[in-house]
Formats: sequence, structure tokens, C-alpha cells
Amino acid sequence: MGCGRFILMVAAVLVSSLTGGHADAACDATALGTSRTLTLAREAAAYGTAQHGALPLAPGEVVLTFDDGPRPESTPRVLQALRSQCVQATFFMNGEPLLQQRELARQVQAEGHSVGMHGYRHLAFGEHAADEQLADLQSMQEAYRTVFGTEAAAYRFPYLAETPVLLGALKERRITVMSVDAGIEDWVPGQTLQILADRMVERLAGSRGGILLLHDVQDQTADALPLLLQTLKAKGYRVVHLVWDR
Repeated sequence: MGCGRFILMVAAVLVSSLTGGHADAACDATALGTSRTLTLAREAAAYGTAQHGALPLAPGEVVLTFDDGPRPESTPRVLQALRSQCVQATFFMNGEPLLQQRELARQVQAEGHSVGMHGYRHLAFGEHAADEQLADLQSMQEAYRTVFGTEAAAYRFPYLAETPVLLGALKERRITVMSVDAGIEDWVPGQTLQILADRMVERLAGSRGGILLLHDVQDQTADALPLLLQTLKAKGYRVVHLVWDR
């Protein structure tokens, strides 16, 4: 790592700390902002009411999560939208793009966002033998360690397709499994920005907030994110940032 880039990364983290978790100190009262930070223990917990218990959130609190990246065509635009609204999120990255886009992945983390794992390859693990599942997890952990220099604290299954083999392995490693409370199917092509915003409002009304699933690899998600964040603000939702004990 070059000295100049290291200084920039440290500066970004310091700015995030000094602004209460906001990535951009220039944000004002009109921004959505990050209302609070929720620190979770490094343990074999599981959250997300689609499959598990709920996070300790109040009604109307939302955790923003993004899957499948990083992708240079869309992830920087997602970061810009989050930065402009002083919002922190959690990115669940796949191992292959993580290794291919190391600098972008480190930028995500340097801007104050949390990063978890999403499988080395985006596999439906129930269709694969146990040894293939475990090999994918090992490759994912090695990729995360290579890029970030630490061990990941959280994992989300591709397709949310959990398997006993990997659930057991994650439990042994004290890695938290993160499912979801609401999703907006932003991976389905050809949707307008307003369709995505309206679906988000509908789904969050049903779940009363919680963990929201989005995808930073989708161009339409990057396009829609400014409207999504504005809509959260207009509807009175509050963003909670997840972090894990070191």
C-alpha cells in the first residue's frame, strides 16, 4: 500500500468517527443520516426474520445491506449516494469480485461501511456437495483476509439458501449469519426507480423496518438509491449502522 493511499484511508475513517458515523461532514439536517450504531458481538448468532430472529431494533429502524459486489460500474455510485446522505451500510461481498476489485473493496470499508462475506462464488449451496461448500467458505475467508487483513464477522448466504453444513461451519468459526427482513427484488431487470421505491415502502411497512436487502452490482439500484434514501427520510425511517466487536 502506498503512503499516500494509506493516509487517505486513515483520513476517511477519522472523518467518519468525528461526524458520528457520517461519511461526509458536509451533510446537513436535510440528509437522512445514520441515527445510531449497533455493535454486535463476534459470535455464532443469526438475524433476519425471513429465516431467524430479529435484530434488536426499534420499529422504524432500518439496516441497509448490499450484496454481490464490489463492481466498478455501480458500487462507486452507490457509495456516492450513501455519502451524500451521511448513511452507513453493510456490504456482503463475493470472494471473486473482492479479489478482482481490491481497491474498491477497501474504499467501501475506508468510507466507514461494514463488510461481510457472501460466498466466494455466488452458489446455491444446497445443490453442491459438503466438501464443495466448505471449500467455498475457506476460499471466501482467505479472500477477505487477503484484502482486509482481518477475519470477517458476518456472512450472508447467496440466495439466502442456508445449508446445515455451512451453518455448522459458521457456528464453529463464531461468524454471525445475516438474513433479511425485507427485500425489493432490485435484481429483476427493467424496473423504474419509482417501482423500486414504492416496493421498498410496501415491504418495510410489512416488516416495520429491519434489515433491507439491496444489490450494489445492479445499475438500476445505483440509479434508484438517491430516491430510495430520500423516501426513507420522507417516511420517517431511521438508519442503523451495524458493526462488530473486534
